[in-house]
Amino acid sequence: MAANTATVDPETLPSERTLWLLLLVAVELLVLAAYFVATGERVLDLRYVVYPFVWINVAAYAVVHTAPVAGSKRTKVAAAAVAVGYLALLAWLVGIVGLHDVGAEATGLSVRLASPGWGPIIAYVAPFGHVTLVPFRVLGYLALSYLVYATVVEAASSSVGGLVGLFSCVSCALPIVSSVGASLTGSTTAALGTVYAFSLDASTLVFVVAVALLYWRPGVSVRASA
Repeated sequence: MAANTATVDPETLPSERTLWLLLLVAVELLVLAAYFVATGERVLDLRYVVYPFVWINVAAYAVVHTAPVAGSKRTKVAAAAVAVGYLALLAWLVGIVGLHDVGAEATGLSVRLASPGWGPIIAYVAPFGHVTLVPFRVLGYLALSYLVYATVVEAASSSVGGLVGLFSCVSCALPIVSSVGASLTGSTTAALGTVYAFSLDASTLVFVVAVALLYWRPGVSVRASA
């Protein structure tokens, strides 16, 4: 009997990074199942369980497949400053950080369990403000900031930097405009319930679109090799 000499084209196989992402999804499913079995909680709305992992997985895919192009130290420092400023602005607009006067009696650190992706929610309240960390939002906004950093480095190093800058400016502005719009729309009592009901849907859509536009932008490719 003739030996089986069939071979597999390496180019048809998923990259190592893709395999790690698939493993991440499998682990997430196991963690979700374990959480609901252990707590006995019921899934009242599936999209609220799934959305955090949309954020996490989209963020992970974009980050592991993006490698900033080479640039001068000055360019990298400037890009890092822009990315940090962008992250700070997003954190303030969505309420991750905030300034207020709550008095000394209401201060302290708290940790609250929640569905994976949502929790554990870590909050610290100081007399002058607060920090509230929801895992999927923190990871998502960190990923956006990293993509902004990569974009700024690329724009400064590319011969089509103006086009890259214009395109990425629109892309990274989407979450900011969305947050401001939600705040303005939700300022009336009548609209508050509707905005709250669909805010996660809208913010998830805006996040995915923003990541996609920052990842697939014109100019020199900054995708990491497989």
